[in-house]
Amino acid sequence: MSKIVIVGANHAGTAATNTILAKRKDEEVVVFDGNSNISFLGCGMALWIGNQISGPEGLFYSNKQTLEAKGAKVHMETNVTHIDYDQKIVHAKDKSGAAIEQPYDKLILATGSLPIVPNIPGKDLENVQLVKLYQHAEDVIKKLQNPGIKDVVVVGAGYIGVELAEAFQRHGKHVTLVDIAETCLSAYYDDGFTDLMRKNLEDHGIRTVFGEKVTELKGDGNGKVAEVVTNMNRYKADMVVLCIGFRPNTELGAGNLATFKNGAFLVNRKQETSVKDVFAIGDCATVYDNSIQDTNYIALATNSVRSGLVAAHNVLGIELESAGVQGSNGISIYDLKMVSTGLTLHKAKCLGIDAAATDYEDLQKPEFIEHGNPPVKIRIVYDRKTRVIIGAQMASNYDISMGIHMFSLAIQEKVTIEKLALTDIFFLPHFNKPYNYITMAALSAK
Repeated sequence: MSKIVIVGANHAGTAATNTILAKRKDEEVVVFDGNSNISFLGCGMALWIGNQISGPEGLFYSNKQTLEAKGAKVHMETNVTHIDYDQKIVHAKDKSGAAIEQPYDKLILATGSLPIVPNIPGKDLENVQLVKLYQHAEDVIKKLQNPGIKDVVVVGAGYIGVELAEAFQRHGKHVTLVDIAETCLSAYYDDGFTDLMRKNLEDHGIRTVFGEKVTELKGDGNGKVAEVVTNMNRYKADMVVLCIGFRPNTELGAGNLATFKNGAFLVNRKQETSVKDVFAIGDCATVYDNSIQDTNYIALATNSVRSGLVAAHNVLGIELESAGVQGSNGISIYDLKMVSTGLTLHKAKCLGIDAAATDYEDLQKPEFIEHGNPPVKIRIVYDRKTRVIIGAQMASNYDISMGIHMFSLAIQEKVTIEKLALTDIFFLPHFNKPYNYITMAALSAK
């Protein structure tokens, strides 16, 4: 029996713990986490904040008691302060200040990521909020009950920022969404799709401000935020939410473990780091990105869970390699559903890939279906030389999410655009057209 220590117990850490104990019940598994809860689905925070679900209870899928019932020893509200990689000892302190020294045979780092907070004047004013943890969301919800909070400025128009803009507008707040980029969701979609989301937000009363950099947050003289200042304008703000992005939390490996250009732990397809018997999973580690056939950093809960499964097997001596990822993702705002995977055309060209895109728009179902038949927009990105598919984007008010799974697999398996055009896609009027938009987009490729 070996001693396996896991530092971090959210998505990746929980997946690793569950997998190890399911495979080998006699393994000694010790888990450390600095928070008072685990397994919080942050992707559901905006639904909770926006009153689209009744409460946060369903956003948790595990806890200390559940993991310990399976055989783990779980230290909650315990911060790991130092790891001696030579002696294989984890040093920690619990909430009472008591020191813990935990030896290990195998170590899994699942330390996650931290919000990026810009070093600008006013960032410490009252009602300047972060929204990542359960406690962050809980704090925001309590403050939204204050009738004095009327104007909310969300800084950052990625997925979380856009979702929160909708949530605050559902509370009847005047919402301004600010980003230095020229549009929203630019990391995941090309212009034709970001234009759809921008119009969707504006049609619901959200003011979008793009191409402006926040330079200062001004207070009201009593310590509360009152105004957001950019390089071009000023915006009234009773609350400011910073959604600028995240950085990997890798302080515990500083000077010991090899890192990627953004500081994430470099791992191979077995989740092994540069130090023997040390694995890294989730948002603190790199992934193998099939769309570029190289190492990358893509922080997604789905990637975290898979990396936890892979590391757990290899820790137990069961060889298992990751199949790589495509960064598949999606969003639904006021019922506009958008999904993507792999590279956008813009990103592919920035990487120096000779890429092209084929676009198609059509109804989801035949014209004689009179109700529940919305239009669908699709873009497939492919390499001009190899003809291999490297990305896809889809948008509709219809649930087209299953389609992106096919494109994710197509990128993983290096399917060409011509092969996709001949793929056996079933037809039934209740679901789609005989010449469906996926086939037609592939056939339209130059």
